[in-house]
Amino acid sequence: MEWVRGETIGHGSFGKVDLAILNSGAGLMAVKSAPVYSSESLRHEREVLGLLGDSENVIRCFGDSFSSEKGERLYNIFLEYAAGGSLYDRVREYGGEGLSEAEVRSYARSVLSGLKDIHSSGFVHCDVKLQNILLCSENCGNGAVAKIADFGLAKKQNRGAGYRDEFRGTPLYMAPETVVSGEFESPGDIWAVGCAVVEMLTGAPAWKNESNVASLLLKISQQSPEIPQNLSPEIRDFLDKCFIRDAAKRWTAEMLLDHQFIAAQTASSKSPESEKATVSPRCPFDFPEFVTPTPISQSGFDSWIEKDQDCTSFDWTESPGNLPAARFRQLVSDQVPCWAFSSSWLIVR
Repeated sequence: MEWVRGETIGHGSFGKVDLAILNSGAGLMAVKSAPVYSSESLRHEREVLGLLGDSENVIRCFGDSFSSEKGERLYNIFLEYAAGGSLYDRVREYGGEGLSEAEVRSYARSVLSGLKDIHSSGFVHCDVKLQNILLCSENCGNGAVAKIADFGLAKKQNRGAGYRDEFRGTPLYMAPETVVSGEFESPGDIWAVGCAVVEMLTGAPAWKNESNVASLLLKISQQSPEIPQNLSPEIRDFLDKCFIRDAAKRWTAEMLLDHQFIAAQTASSKSPESEKATVSPRCPFDFPEFVTPTPISQSGFDSWIEKDQDCTSFDWTESPGNLPAARFRQLVSDQVPCWAFSSSWLIVR
């Protein structure tokens, strides 16, 4: 694969991210590069992405290479280009106001779908945060698709009882079991999703005004982030499930995808900005748009029947006979519709 390095679009502890322009003119990629002597994290990311396989909500990796540039030997991995930037950038566009619930629902659903695939493949991401969730325009002329990126800290799940991983991740998104016991497993990713959702909705980190890492970690070990009172009951319940302090009882990505907040049907799935949520009914009495008609009295029904005996003004759409009680009465009586009256008939061809 022949390519030319373009402008720099990002930096990290591993190195930098540039645009990669293919000589064939096939399009753009992102290339992550680091000096060979310090490329361990980048090599690890390449290995993890290779084992994960294809997932709609995980950034794709197209391969790796070595290059010599300006007298330095570099290791490069080629990734899907996210033209929309990160979710962190998206939230900052709103100047601290936060995104709409519909947009947050769309992005959260994508992130959970990606985590479901990651966890089912036996990995833990360990650094879920807005900066590591990228927005791609693939298959979405009507909006961006959120995809999980940056697997430099990812690890295999369940290495055995008593195993303690090296400290990894971003403190603002760390779960209690990580801080207290050094446990880095899939429930920790779910706690981070809760922190990310709060930040998307409010425009501020879930742990506000915590610049001191030691103070922040102490707080995480003792309590959960405060959930804003102005959020809808569905979102508050969703966050409660993310912030369950007992990791064994915390909901999984698969369970959260079925949560009322995430699984709500939308009036338009084409754009998060135009999304209108409805609630899937859970019982026969849970249809919000159904209005019970006003019952008609026996005397009212009898007078209507008497008035329309001649079939000159029989209207099936406006008459009390269209109400359930009246329709049932007609079924058990000798009263029959007069088919000679045809002003309200519909022609069907």
